[in-house]
Amino acid sequence: QVQLVESGGGLVQAGGSLRLSCAAPGRSFRTYAKGWFRQPPGKERQFVAAISWSGSTTNYADSVKGRFTISRDNAKNTVDLEMNSLKPEDTAVYYCAVDQNPYGMVSSESGSYNYWGQGTQVTVSS
Repeated sequence: QVQLVESGGGLVQAGGSLRLSCAAPGRSFRTYAKGWFRQPPGKERQFVAAISWSGSTTNYADSVKGRFTISRDNAKNTVDLEMNSLKPEDTAVYYCAVDQNPYGMVSSESGSYNYWGQGTQVTVSS
């Protein structure tokens, strides 16, 4: 069973920043696109950002464009999400995910991903 491990969540005031990181111990996903999703309280899981296997292509939800940056380090087998200018509506459990196919498209659809982390809570206070 492949396990993705997120870290970096926490409580921050509106306007603040957090950096989430996701690692995949024991498995290399160097050739797979990776993504971040979130699930706000009482709502369905939402796409946040995705990055291609090479890092050359990224995709963001409109709600986070200009504030969030996704990046990856294939040598370390990690994917990060830098979150700036945080708003209370960014409060959610954040999940990292790995695409089901190597060299896949940068997808915003959760069905394109078949490896998921356990989630990390991000809470933004007003």
